[in-house]
Amino acid sequence: MVHIPLIRRGKAYRSIDVARIAHHATREPVAEISQANVGLIRRDLLAQDAMRASLAQYPVARLMDMTKQAAQHFLHDTLPVGDSSQSPDDYVLQLSATTGMPHALVRRNMQRIVSVMENLREILRGLTRGLDLGILDHGFGEVNGQALSFYPNAKSLGVVLPSNSPGVHGLWIPAIAMKTPLVLRPGGTEPWTPFRLIQALMKAGVPGDAFNYFPSDHAGAGEIVRQTGRSMFFGDVAAVGSVAGDPRVELHGPGYSKVLFGADLAGNWREYLDLIAGSVAENGGRSCVNASGVWTPAHGRELAEALAATLVAIQPRAADDPAAEISPFVDARVAERISQQIDAGLLEPGAEDVTMRLRKGPRLVTAHGATFLLPTVIHCSSSEHPLANREFLFPFVSVVDVTPEQMETMPECAGATLAATGLTNDQELITRFVQSDLIGRLNLGPLRTNRIAWDQPHEGNLFDHLYARRAFQIAN
Repeated sequence: MVHIPLIRRGKAYRSIDVARIAHHATREPVAEISQANVGLIRRDLLAQDAMRASLAQYPVARLMDMTKQAAQHFLHDTLPVGDSSQSPDDYVLQLSATTGMPHALVRRNMQRIVSVMENLREILRGLTRGLDLGILDHGFGEVNGQALSFYPNAKSLGVVLPSNSPGVHGLWIPAIAMKTPLVLRPGGTEPWTPFRLIQALMKAGVPGDAFNYFPSDHAGAGEIVRQTGRSMFFGDVAAVGSVAGDPRVELHGPGYSKVLFGADLAGNWREYLDLIAGSVAENGGRSCVNASGVWTPAHGRELAEALAATLVAIQPRAADDPAAEISPFVDARVAERISQQIDAGLLEPGAEDVTMRLRKGPRLVTAHGATFLLPTVIHCSSSEHPLANREFLFPFVSVVDVTPEQMETMPECAGATLAATGLTNDQELITRFVQSDLIGRLNLGPLRTNRIAWDQPHEGNLFDHLYARRAFQIAN
């Protein structure tokens, strides 16, 4: 059985306290993971000044080159995991074993991470709005005749990670090029990706002092958030609520992402059916930028039935099937609770599970030794229905009828939306989309909600999170 150690400033450390993770289907043990307790985390983070100094010696341009080189190590090389080694194929098999994610989706997420690492210059150019990154090397500089100076908000970046999709790791990778050490707490069933990325970055020359990898319980996660100057926190509503309102914490919770139709294009819904289906189901429906709602002032039932007919074709497949599109649940009880919540919502008048009628079978199924939730399309005749604005970890979407009066307040009537695709040519509505503080990412026109431009911020701007601009003048 593979043992995954802690990483303490680049050095592997085997803890007495371990947790074991099992295969999602067979429940056979796959790996044991060293656990970091609160005392160890607190003690190690007393060295954050030295950790930061290890990166400060390198110019940003060199750190970007190292990150680009690390992309190839991550994608192609055999890298250490404790006393063992891990080939790329091993990584795919191990990650799939503990999370249930099909091999094809794991490889797709690998490519997504690699694209971040290889295009870091473009990403940082977008995050810094074209800033000469050499300013971070010297602390100050001049742009268009104006003196500029930036200082770090934090000595390190703590990241409390999820297990739902490896692609999220692309969000913290740019921190290294911004000279910020990392303190990573992996998700319980997905320790593989952050560990492999650390090994790839160190192989490319990034100093080990910049990396800490602390699998831990909730108390350990909380200590990381408290002890690091800035952090990123991934979790569900209950988890992120514990740190809500802390300006030092960049939250990554549910997205409630949506496709929003204007009255002018709602009649053309058939043209956008593939776009909507991809927004809902790509990556197994497990990303916060997957659409969980389609809000339309017309043809809602027709749209829901056509969308259901498309998504109902997605069936559970074996993990190694190249055509697999959805992931099973590691814990069958979680899938059961989600299905029960949906059924409870359907007891309220005004909603119908359209897929259930087409599928003529249950939503919750067992296949290939695992538990799946099949894609589900709900038609809601009112935005007030309990299922009109919900999000779950599988391809779930509510098609919501919007009244003419609500259209006057769109997008406010749809509530907070991480990623919104606005389908309209109505300039007044477009203006309301652009000016709304309820939309985090806005796609105008036929772009999927999960279409990511990596030079754009995602739930906050990492550069602004890690650096602040000071008033600065130089005497002539």
